[in-house]
Amino acid sequence: MNRSNRDVAVLALAAILLAACAPTARPTGAPTAAARTTVAPTAREAPAAPENPNLILATTTSTQDSGLLDVLIPMFSQQSGYSVQTVAVGTGQALKMGEEGNADVLLVHAPSSEVAFMEAGFGKDRALVMHNDFIIVGPADDPAGIKGMPVLAAFESISSSAAAFASRGDDSGTHKAELALWSKAELDPGSEAPAWYIETGQGMGATLTIASERNTYTLTDRATYLANKANLNLEIMVEGDNQLLNVYHAITVNQEMWPKVNYEGAMAFLSYLIEPATQETIGHFGVEEFGQPLFTPDADKTDADLGL
Repeated sequence: MNRSNRDVAVLALAAILLAACAPTARPTGAPTAAARTTVAPTAREAPAAPENPNLILATTTSTQDSGLLDVLIPMFSQQSGYSVQTVAVGTGQALKMGEEGNADVLLVHAPSSEVAFMEAGFGKDRALVMHNDFIIVGPADDPAGIKGMPVLAAFESISSSAAAFASRGDDSGTHKAELALWSKAELDPGSEAPAWYIETGQGMGATLTIASERNTYTLTDRATYLANKANLNLEIMVEGDNQLLNVYHAITVNQEMWPKVNYEGAMAFLSYLIEPATQETIGHFGVEEFGQPLFTPDADKTDADLGL
């Protein structure tokens, strides 16, 4: 090969090598499937709006006065899309609302009355949710000398000493429990109406305030007492008696009897109350502020487990 031809060949080879070593251009079009898999996931979508988003909950005043519903209802609404109208009344009134089709779901604490409600066909589903306990509170000087007594002995002492006692007198679950205890003690101040027996006709928070102002004893659920304790001049006198258990159930109103009730929403709320995450919330409620839970979750138990 003469020099001229060799130079041409060298130049051609150099051109080929330079082309092979040149960087590959980056694609400017849409990303490949592999590239798309690295895109961050979108935020969790809001729940689909229920067909009927309005739900009426009839419940005892203790769930409201203790502050528990202030925690549970917003969580439920955020998760489900339901707007809950809470009517906090005595359990007797809540059950009456259910009987008349004026509520969709109930959260109440009078087991024997609840059973009668279900047997009459007013309720469709009933589920055990939680419990706490009743206590007797009173003025620090304890005029009837009941501190540390069993509950029936304490009621007998209050009666025999004519020490003032504030009763809710409102057919609530607490009032029903109180009357049952008087009956077990073979006493009936509700019917006899002695001067020392004061019927307030009010919810638990208001009755505690009246008892504090008038230096009387009263029967209360522990949760409402602890939630209001800072504003009361009342101390725990009787507690821990196995007759003072206070059990709460959720009940859906029977759509077959009242076709316009929001049964789908009622079932959503009942299911929410007994699901593990909600039960955990219930079990921790009050610990940070009071050093103890105000309610014990019970969805994993039966009525028989609680002696009902």
